[in-house]
Parts: sequence; C-alpha cells; structure tokens
Amino acid sequence: MKQHHSDVHTLAAAYALNALDPAERTAFADHLPYCQACREEVAEFEATAARLADAAAQTPPPAMKHHVMAAVDGVRQLPPRVTVAPTAGFASALRRRAVPLALAASVVAAASFAGVAAWQNQQSDQYQQRAAQAEQRLNDVSAVLAAPDARTVHGRASNGAVTTVVASERQNRAAFTAAGLPAPAPGQTYQLWLDHDGTMRPAGFIHQDGTVLIDGDTAGAGAVGLTLEPAGGSRRPTTAPLLLMALPT
Repeated sequence: MKQHHSDVHTLAAAYALNALDPAERTAFADHLPYCQACREEVAEFEATAARLADAAAQTPPPAMKHHVMAAVDGVRQLPPRVTVAPTAGFASALRRRAVPLALAASVVAAASFAGVAAWQNQQSDQYQQRAAQAEQRLNDVSAVLAAPDARTVHGRASNGAVTTVVASERQNRAAFTAAGLPAPAPGQTYQLWLDHDGTMRPAGFIHQDGTVLIDGDTAGAGAVGLTLEPAGGSRRPTTAPLLLMALPT
C-alpha cells in the first residue's frame, strides 16, 4: 500500500488495522501527534475494529445448559446393586428377566444421549455458522476501511448519533458507522438508504452502535440516508430522514 506524503491523512483506517508497511507506519506515526483529525479517526476505527472482532466471538446462551441438564434428567438410571443373595431359583429367574431389562435400559439411555448429542451438534453448527458470518462481515468491512482509495466523511444524525461513512470507489463498497445511536422504539428499526438521483433505495440496517457494510451499488449513489422504519424494513422511506449526507468522493 503506497501513498504520497500529501495523502497521509487517508492512512488512518489502514493504520488502525495495522495494514501499513513499516515505512508508511513510521511516517504516519510521526504525523499523528500534529494532526487532531487523524487522531480522532484512528480512535474511531480502532473502536470499530474492536467491536467487530468482539461480534465474531460466539458464546453458548444460558438456555443451552438448561436444555442439556433437562435432557440428562430424563435418562433412566440403572438400579443400585444389592448384596442380598437370592435363592437359586429366584436368582435364575432374576437373571432371565434382568438381561432384557438391562438391554432395554441401555437402548433408552443410548437414545436419550443420542438426542442430546444431536441437539448439541445442531446448536454448535448454528453458532459456528453465525461466527463464520460475523467473521466474513468483519473481513468485508476491514477491506473497505483499509482500501488504498478509501475516503471518509463524518456527519451527525438529527437524533444526536455521530456517523461516519468510508467508501472505496475501486471496491464499489462503503461502510457506515454510528456512535450514540438511541435504541429504537419497539417495533422499529434503523434502515439505511442510498440516494440514486433522488430515488431512495434500501441499503441494509443498523440496529445499534457499530459498523455495517452498506448494501447496494454505491458507485451510482450520491448520498446515504438513515430513517426509522417498521421492524423488517420498508421498500421506501416512511419517515423523515434522520440523516442524509453525501458519500465521500
């Protein structure tokens, strides 16, 4: 990743992601104490990267232990051993009955544990899939932030949230970051939009503070918007925009 000295201000994202070569990193580090804007951008990108990395970690929900323990409680236990010596006739009859009973108990136990194992495997697969999706989102966002042609613009929504858009023309992608975003009312969600010559097209959602990749073709868009919409989103904005700012060029 090579940049002219005059473009040193564009290295903030790559510096935060440790994506600079040694010479560039040294040059940017020397520049950083004298540029407040770059220091603020580096801090924002580092905080965003930390939140995205944390999102990739998946921990089992508390309900998982409850379900497993409930399933284990349903497994029939073997009776305790006794030391009383039965008579020969009774012992023979007991052995004849004990064999099928033990086999039946073994089948029940095996089926119960197999069910628990299958449920655990299913849950594990779901967690792994979510982790893989979160990791892919992290990689996609990181690629935009560290793009050589990345450009940044800052804004503030009418509800007080501080926003940042980083766009890469080469990748035809942009990332949207929000900080201080108030929780939406029940039944509502924040929806992003891309303005294509006055036509607002859906561009994904952001549910809380953090960074998301903007959906859609950013190359032909002039601005990005943010509105509150019913849960699930809308095909067209149904409320006044909380934010409408030009995409960085």
